[in-house]
Amino acid sequence: MSTHTPSGAPPVEQLSLTWLYVPGDRPEVVAKALRSGADVVIVDLEDAVAPERKRYALDATEELLGTPLPVPVQVRTNAPGGPRAEAEVRRLVGLPGLAGLRLPKVESARQLALVAEWAEGRPVPPLYPLLESALGLEAAFAVAGGHPAVAGLALGEADLRADLGVAADEGLAWARGRAVVAARAAGLPPPAQSVYPDVRDLTGLAASCAAGRALGFLGRTALHPRQLPVIERAFLPTAAEIAAAREVVGAAETEAGALALADGRFVDPAVVAGARRTLALAARC
Repeated sequence: MSTHTPSGAPPVEQLSLTWLYVPGDRPEVVAKALRSGADVVIVDLEDAVAPERKRYALDATEELLGTPLPVPVQVRTNAPGGPRAEAEVRRLVGLPGLAGLRLPKVESARQLALVAEWAEGRPVPPLYPLLESALGLEAAFAVAGGHPAVAGLALGEADLRADLGVAADEGLAWARGRAVVAARAAGLPPPAQSVYPDVRDLTGLAASCAAGRALGFLGRTALHPRQLPVIERAFLPTAAEIAAAREVVGAAETEAGALALADGRFVDPAVVAGARRTLALAARC
Protein backbone atom coordinates (compact mmCIF):
# COMPACT_ATOMS: atom_id res chain seq x y z
CA MET A 1 0.00 0.00 0.00
CA SER A 2 1.26 3.45 -0.82
CA THR A 3 2.62 5.57 2.00
CA HIS A 4 1.98 8.76 0.05
CA THR A 5 -1.16 10.83 -0.11
CA PRO A 6 -1.78 12.68 -3.38
CA SER A 7 -2.47 16.36 -2.87
CA GLY A 8 -3.27 19.35 -5.02
CA ALA A 9 0.03 21.14 -4.33
CA PRO A 10 3.05 19.74 -6.16
CA PRO A 11 6.17 19.05 -4.06
CA VAL A 12 8.98 21.54 -4.52
CA GLU A 13 11.19 18.82 -6.04
CA GLN A 14 8.63 18.41 -8.78
CA LEU A 15 9.68 21.78 -10.23
CA SER A 16 13.17 20.56 -11.04
CA LEU A 17 13.59 19.97 -14.76
CA THR A 18 17.24 19.04 -15.24
CA TRP A 19 19.37 16.41 -13.52
CA LEU A 20 22.99 16.02 -14.67
CA TYR A 21 24.88 12.75 -14.19
CA VAL A 22 28.62 12.96 -13.47
CA PRO A 23 31.10 10.17 -12.66
CA GLY A 24 32.02 10.00 -9.00
CA ASP A 25 35.69 9.32 -9.70
CA ARG A 26 36.13 12.61 -11.58
CA PRO A 27 36.07 15.39 -8.94
CA GLU A 28 37.04 18.01 -11.52
CA VAL A 29 34.01 17.07 -13.64
CA VAL A 30 31.77 17.15 -10.58
CA ALA A 31 33.02 20.67 -9.80
CA LYS A 32 32.09 21.80 -13.33
CA ALA A 33 28.68 20.14 -13.03
CA LEU A 34 27.92 22.21 -9.93
CA ARG A 35 28.34 25.33 -12.11
CA SER A 36 26.49 23.93 -15.14
CA GLY A 37 23.04 25.29 -14.34
CA ALA A 38 21.52 21.86 -13.70
CA ASP A 39 18.78 21.85 -11.09
CA VAL A 40 20.26 18.71 -9.53
CA VAL A 41 23.66 17.06 -9.95
CA ILE A 42 23.78 13.26 -9.71
CA VAL A 43 27.15 11.85 -8.69
CA ASP A 44 27.29 8.35 -10.16
CA LEU A 45 29.04 5.55 -8.28
CA GLU A 46 27.57 2.82 -10.49
CA ASP A 47 27.78 2.51 -14.26
CA ALA A 48 30.06 5.51 -14.85
CA VAL A 49 32.82 4.16 -12.59
CA ALA A 50 35.08 1.21 -13.42
CA PRO A 51 35.33 -1.48 -10.71
CA GLU A 52 38.93 -0.59 -9.83
CA ARG A 53 37.87 3.05 -9.30
CA LYS A 54 34.85 2.39 -7.07
CA ARG A 55 36.71 2.89 -3.78
CA TYR A 56 38.23 6.16 -4.93
CA ALA A 57 34.86 7.38 -6.21
CA LEU A 58 33.25 6.75 -2.83
CA ASP A 59 36.09 8.48 -0.98
CA ALA A 60 35.87 11.51 -3.27
CA THR A 61 32.09 11.68 -2.99
CA GLU A 62 32.20 11.47 0.80
CA GLU A 63 34.65 14.37 0.84
CA LEU A 64 32.49 16.39 -1.56
CA LEU A 65 29.36 15.95 0.54
CA GLY A 66 31.08 16.86 3.80
CA THR A 67 29.95 20.47 3.48
CA PRO A 68 26.73 22.08 2.19
CA LEU A 69 26.74 22.61 -1.57
CA PRO A 70 25.22 25.36 -3.76
CA VAL A 71 23.26 22.83 -5.83
CA PRO A 72 21.31 19.77 -4.64
CA VAL A 73 23.51 16.71 -5.11
CA GLN A 74 22.12 13.20 -5.28
CA VAL A 75 24.23 10.07 -5.41
CA ARG A 76 23.48 7.03 -7.53
CA THR A 77 24.76 4.16 -5.46
CA ASN A 78 25.46 0.69 -6.71
CA ALA A 79 22.48 -1.69 -6.71
CA PRO A 80 21.03 -2.45 -3.25
CA GLY A 81 21.23 -6.17 -4.08
CA GLY A 82 24.97 -6.02 -4.74
CA PRO A 83 28.07 -5.98 -2.52
CA ARG A 84 28.84 -2.24 -2.53
CA ALA A 85 25.62 -0.39 -1.78
CA GLU A 86 25.55 -1.02 1.97
CA ALA A 87 28.97 0.55 2.55
CA GLU A 88 28.07 3.48 0.31
CA VAL A 89 24.83 4.22 2.14
CA ARG A 90 26.42 3.90 5.58
CA ARG A 91 29.16 6.36 4.66
CA LEU A 92 27.02 8.93 2.85
CA VAL A 93 23.80 9.15 4.87
CA GLY A 94 23.84 12.15 7.17
CA LEU A 95 26.40 14.17 5.23
CA PRO A 96 25.31 17.83 4.88
CA GLY A 97 25.71 17.93 1.09
CA LEU A 98 23.59 14.86 0.33
CA ALA A 99 20.21 15.72 -1.20
CA GLY A 100 19.09 12.17 -2.02
CA LEU A 101 20.02 8.66 -3.10
CA ARG A 102 19.22 7.21 -6.50
CA LEU A 103 18.94 3.46 -6.16
CA PRO A 104 19.51 1.40 -9.33
CA LYS A 105 17.86 -1.91 -10.20
CA VAL A 106 15.19 -1.78 -7.49
CA GLU A 107 12.70 -4.63 -7.77
CA SER A 108 10.92 -4.66 -4.40
CA ALA A 109 9.98 -2.50 -1.43
CA ARG A 110 12.19 -4.75 0.71
CA GLN A 111 15.27 -3.24 -0.93
CA LEU A 112 14.13 0.20 0.20
CA ALA A 113 13.70 -1.10 3.75
CA LEU A 114 17.28 -2.38 3.63
CA VAL A 115 18.56 1.05 2.64
CA ALA A 116 16.65 2.55 5.57
CA GLU A 117 18.24 0.00 7.90
CA TRP A 118 21.68 0.95 6.64
CA ALA A 119 21.00 4.53 7.73
CA GLU A 120 21.41 3.23 11.29
CA GLY A 121 18.85 5.51 12.91
CA ARG A 122 19.87 8.63 11.03
CA PRO A 123 17.20 10.37 8.92
CA VAL A 124 16.73 8.52 5.64
CA PRO A 125 17.44 10.91 2.74
CA PRO A 126 15.01 11.22 -0.17
CA LEU A 127 15.09 7.99 -2.17
CA TYR A 128 14.73 7.73 -5.95
CA PRO A 129 14.37 4.08 -7.01
CA LEU A 130 15.22 3.23 -10.61
CA LEU A 131 13.20 0.54 -12.39
CA GLU A 132 15.53 -1.27 -14.77
CA SER A 133 14.04 -4.74 -15.26
CA ALA A 134 10.76 -6.46 -16.05
CA LEU A 135 10.43 -7.47 -12.40
CA GLY A 136 11.06 -3.92 -11.22
CA LEU A 137 8.48 -2.63 -13.67
CA GLU A 138 5.88 -5.12 -12.42
CA ALA A 139 6.54 -3.89 -8.87
CA ALA A 140 6.41 -0.19 -9.83
CA PHE A 141 3.53 0.83 -7.56
CA ALA A 142 4.77 -1.24 -4.63
CA VAL A 143 8.20 0.37 -4.99
CA ALA A 144 6.78 3.88 -5.41
CA GLY A 145 4.89 3.53 -2.15
CA GLY A 146 7.36 1.23 -0.46
CA HIS A 147 8.88 3.70 2.01
CA PRO A 148 7.98 7.20 3.26
CA ALA A 149 11.35 8.51 2.05
CA VAL A 150 10.62 7.69 -1.61
CA ALA A 151 10.52 11.08 -3.33
CA GLY A 152 10.45 10.06 -6.98
CA LEU A 153 10.45 7.18 -9.41
CA ALA A 154 12.48 6.75 -12.59
CA LEU A 155 13.30 4.29 -15.35
CA GLY A 156 16.77 3.03 -16.18
CA GLU A 157 16.08 2.53 -19.85
CA ALA A 158 19.41 1.10 -21.03
CA ASP A 159 19.19 -1.92 -18.74
CA LEU A 160 15.44 -2.16 -19.25
CA ARG A 161 15.88 -2.36 -23.02
CA ALA A 162 18.35 -5.20 -22.58
CA ASP A 163 16.11 -7.06 -20.15
CA LEU A 164 13.05 -6.75 -22.38
CA GLY A 165 14.96 -7.40 -25.59
CA VAL A 166 13.70 -4.25 -27.32
CA ALA A 167 15.62 -1.69 -29.36
CA ALA A 168 13.09 0.84 -30.67
CA ASP A 169 11.34 3.36 -28.46
CA GLU A 170 8.00 1.73 -29.28
CA GLY A 171 9.05 -1.23 -27.15
CA LEU A 172 9.26 1.01 -24.08
CA ALA A 173 5.95 2.83 -24.51
CA TRP A 174 4.08 0.68 -21.99
CA ALA A 175 6.97 0.80 -19.51
CA ARG A 176 7.07 4.57 -19.64
CA GLY A 177 3.34 4.87 -19.12
CA ARG A 178 3.55 2.40 -16.24
CA ALA A 179 6.16 4.53 -14.48
CA VAL A 180 4.09 7.70 -14.87
CA VAL A 181 0.93 6.04 -13.57
CA ALA A 182 2.67 4.32 -10.64
CA ALA A 183 4.28 7.58 -9.54
CA ARG A 184 0.99 9.46 -9.64
CA ALA A 185 -0.91 6.64 -7.91
CA ALA A 186 1.62 6.80 -5.07
CA GLY A 187 1.32 10.58 -4.79
CA LEU A 188 4.79 11.24 -6.21
CA PRO A 189 5.82 13.92 -8.71
CA PRO A 190 5.82 13.00 -12.40
CA PRO A 191 8.98 11.05 -13.22
CA ALA A 192 11.84 12.60 -15.13
CA GLN A 193 12.73 10.97 -18.43
CA SER A 194 15.73 8.72 -18.69
CA VAL A 195 18.89 10.01 -20.38
CA TYR A 196 19.15 10.57 -24.13
CA PRO A 197 22.45 8.84 -24.88
CA ASP A 198 23.57 10.74 -28.01
CA VAL A 199 24.84 13.97 -26.46
CA ARG A 200 25.51 15.53 -29.90
CA ASP A 201 22.00 14.98 -31.30
CA LEU A 202 20.19 17.96 -29.79
CA THR A 203 17.44 17.86 -32.41
CA GLY A 204 16.67 14.27 -31.54
CA LEU A 205 16.80 15.13 -27.85
CA ALA A 206 14.21 17.89 -28.31
CA ALA A 207 11.88 15.55 -30.20
CA SER A 208 12.31 12.84 -27.58
CA CYS A 209 11.57 15.31 -24.78
CA ALA A 210 8.39 16.43 -26.55
CA ALA A 211 7.26 12.81 -26.78
CA GLY A 212 8.08 12.25 -23.11
CA ARG A 213 6.20 15.33 -22.05
CA ALA A 214 3.15 14.06 -23.93
CA LEU A 215 3.36 10.84 -21.89
CA GLY A 216 3.39 12.70 -18.58
CA PHE A 217 7.09 12.99 -17.78
CA LEU A 218 8.43 16.20 -16.28
CA GLY A 219 12.07 17.06 -16.89
CA ARG A 220 14.92 14.78 -17.81
CA THR A 221 18.27 13.43 -16.68
CA ALA A 222 21.25 14.40 -18.82
CA LEU A 223 24.74 13.16 -19.59
CA HIS A 224 26.28 16.45 -20.76
CA PRO A 225 25.71 20.13 -19.90
CA ARG A 226 24.92 20.93 -23.56
CA GLN A 227 21.70 18.94 -23.16
CA LEU A 228 20.39 21.04 -20.26
CA PRO A 229 18.97 24.06 -22.19
CA VAL A 230 17.21 21.76 -24.66
CA ILE A 231 15.57 19.81 -21.85
CA GLU A 232 14.50 22.93 -19.99
CA ARG A 233 12.93 24.50 -23.10
CA ALA A 234 11.07 21.29 -23.89
CA PHE A 235 9.37 21.12 -20.51
CA LEU A 236 8.64 24.78 -19.86
CA PRO A 237 5.03 25.75 -20.62
CA THR A 238 4.15 27.66 -23.76
CA ALA A 239 2.55 31.10 -23.72
CA ALA A 240 -0.83 29.54 -24.53
CA GLU A 241 -0.47 27.05 -21.66
CA ILE A 242 0.44 29.84 -19.26
CA ALA A 243 -2.57 31.91 -20.31
CA ALA A 244 -4.90 28.93 -19.89
CA ALA A 245 -3.44 28.16 -16.47
CA ARG A 246 -3.93 31.75 -15.34
CA GLU A 247 -7.58 31.56 -16.36
CA VAL A 248 -8.11 28.36 -14.39
CA VAL A 249 -6.31 29.62 -11.28
CA GLY A 250 -8.14 32.93 -11.47
CA ALA A 251 -11.48 31.12 -11.56
CA ALA A 252 -10.45 28.94 -8.61
CA GLU A 253 -9.67 32.00 -6.53
CA THR A 254 -13.06 33.58 -7.13
CA GLU A 255 -15.43 30.59 -7.13
CA ALA A 256 -16.15 27.66 -4.83
CA GLY A 257 -17.05 24.11 -5.86
CA ALA A 258 -17.15 23.18 -9.55
CA LEU A 259 -15.54 25.86 -11.68
CA ALA A 260 -16.98 27.15 -14.94
CA LEU A 261 -14.67 29.04 -17.28
CA ALA A 262 -15.78 31.83 -19.58
CA ASP A 263 -16.07 29.44 -22.53
CA GLY A 264 -18.40 27.13 -20.59
CA ARG A 265 -15.84 24.44 -19.70
CA PHE A 266 -15.95 23.00 -16.20
CA VAL A 267 -12.73 22.16 -14.37
CA ASP A 268 -12.14 20.13 -11.21
CA PRO A 269 -9.50 20.38 -8.43
CA ALA A 270 -7.05 18.16 -10.31
CA VAL A 271 -7.10 20.57 -13.26
CA VAL A 272 -6.57 23.49 -10.89
CA ALA A 273 -3.57 21.72 -9.33
CA GLY A 274 -2.10 21.18 -12.79
CA ALA A 275 -2.62 24.84 -13.63
CA ARG A 276 -0.80 25.91 -10.49
CA ARG A 277 2.11 23.67 -11.42
CA THR A 278 2.19 25.23 -14.89
CA LEU A 279 2.45 28.70 -13.37
CA ALA A 280 5.17 27.56 -10.98
CA LEU A 281 7.16 26.24 -13.94
CA ALA A 282 6.53 29.46 -15.86
CA ALA A 283 8.17 31.36 -13.01
CA ARG A 284 11.48 29.77 -14.02
CA CYS A 285 11.47 31.98 -17.10
